[in-house]
Amino acid sequence: MIRKIARSILTSYYKPVEKFIEDPLGTQRRTLSYLLEHGRNTLYGNVKHFELVRDETDFRSKIPLMAYEDLRSYLDRIIVDKHENVLWDTPVKWFAMSSGTTEDKSKYIPVTNESLFNGSYRGGYHMLGMYTVHYPDTSFILGKTLVLGGSQQINRIGDGIYTGDISAILMKNLPALARRRRTPESIALLPDWEEKLQKLADYAIHTDIRSFVGVPSWMLVLLKKIVEERGKLISDIWPQLEVFFHGGVSFLPFQEQYEKLIPSEQMRYWETYNASEGFFGVQYAPGSKELLLLLDNEVYYEFIPSGEWDKEYPETVPLSGVETGRQYAVVITTSGGLWRYKLGDTIQFTSTDPYLFKLTGRTKQFINAFGEELIMDNAEHAVEEACRLTGAKITEYTVAPVYFGDNHNGAHEWLIEFETAPSSIGLFVTQLDESLKKLNSDYEAKRSYNLSLDVPVVRSLEKGVFYEWMKQREKIGGQHKVPRLSNDRKYVESILHFMATKS
Repeated sequence: MIRKIARSILTSYYKPVEKFIEDPLGTQRRTLSYLLEHGRNTLYGNVKHFELVRDETDFRSKIPLMAYEDLRSYLDRIIVDKHENVLWDTPVKWFAMSSGTTEDKSKYIPVTNESLFNGSYRGGYHMLGMYTVHYPDTSFILGKTLVLGGSQQINRIGDGIYTGDISAILMKNLPALARRRRTPESIALLPDWEEKLQKLADYAIHTDIRSFVGVPSWMLVLLKKIVEERGKLISDIWPQLEVFFHGGVSFLPFQEQYEKLIPSEQMRYWETYNASEGFFGVQYAPGSKELLLLLDNEVYYEFIPSGEWDKEYPETVPLSGVETGRQYAVVITTSGGLWRYKLGDTIQFTSTDPYLFKLTGRTKQFINAFGEELIMDNAEHAVEEACRLTGAKITEYTVAPVYFGDNHNGAHEWLIEFETAPSSIGLFVTQLDESLKKLNSDYEAKRSYNLSLDVPVVRSLEKGVFYEWMKQREKIGGQHKVPRLSNDRKYVESILHFMATKS
């Protein structure tokens, strides 16, 4: 009876999804109208003359695009000057700390009650509804959920204003019923990463865990620790484990390792696209790599075509103007007070009925030192193919250009930490190179006859190097990620220096 009621509730979460799938463009127009209505009562709306904005065309032509640097002065007015109605017309009680992968300093993303409850939490309900519709036999809700979030403490920075990792903010504000189904807050919000891992392992081993929520890379660290301590596979420890709701990084490099730790036919993996700024996408169907764009969670979307990314005043298109197969940078307007904010993520639509897409990278994570325009999506799939053909398994990697020298052409340098080494490192390099050629015509052209690009340089790192490097930089857990691609050698040189210092 309890199971039937639980499934009925979860299935009901899919009804709003059906509604916006049926009327995507109307949903977006209504969302923009709602956001502007609130925005007109703000300092930002007054400065930018929101009263003159009547429709989507006015919005794109009269309101400027915003980067984080443009946001900072308004955040100071909220945090330092204690002004109200600066970016949104209800109080901002929380700021999500986000360092990303290309910023050294923390960014503070405003979180309002509306963006929290009608954005992030609603996206979570959509995720549950989507999953349950495809798996009506689900019973994960009858057990506990192991959540591995950020290591940030909740810090007070002003009168009634707090900061924390977005996962900590979400957990802190969960309804009481949901809290009881998840990792205890007293453990989940511990600031010390090592202590948290140990206490999570000790707690989980005696609990009926049926689902995971977290970032694949950090969850893998915890699961390996549990397996090492207990001497059992995860599927033996939790026989009713059913699903891992994951996001933050691509699952491809970690999939084989998860399948090795959890050799269970009943185990499922469900991808999400959420960030400090909001919850934007959910896996559309079992076995699919496509995500459904969430359209009714108080986020209005625009998209910058790839040819416009580096322009000072790039053109944007609304949802109605996107085309499948093209690369776009995402721009969002939200009830958190972000107005035409450049998110930094890049996507490619695979369908416009419904609006399905795949994440392809970051506008600041690419390599184009030689005109090859290598993006994260290329790298992830090339690595997957090279691993498949050589029996390798990868824990982490990062890539940077090798610049021209007196005695060599340019190249890409790959620092890779193998969980399982390839049958032949030479064969791995060859397969990686060939896969990149098939995936990226610009890369193939630059590799022709080794005129501009030489064969990739692959360095195999000892196990644990990336973890120790991230730990040294105080970027362990939560939203922190190892940067995959960089157009300069900043990260690669930092890792190499760390290794030299350590040795």
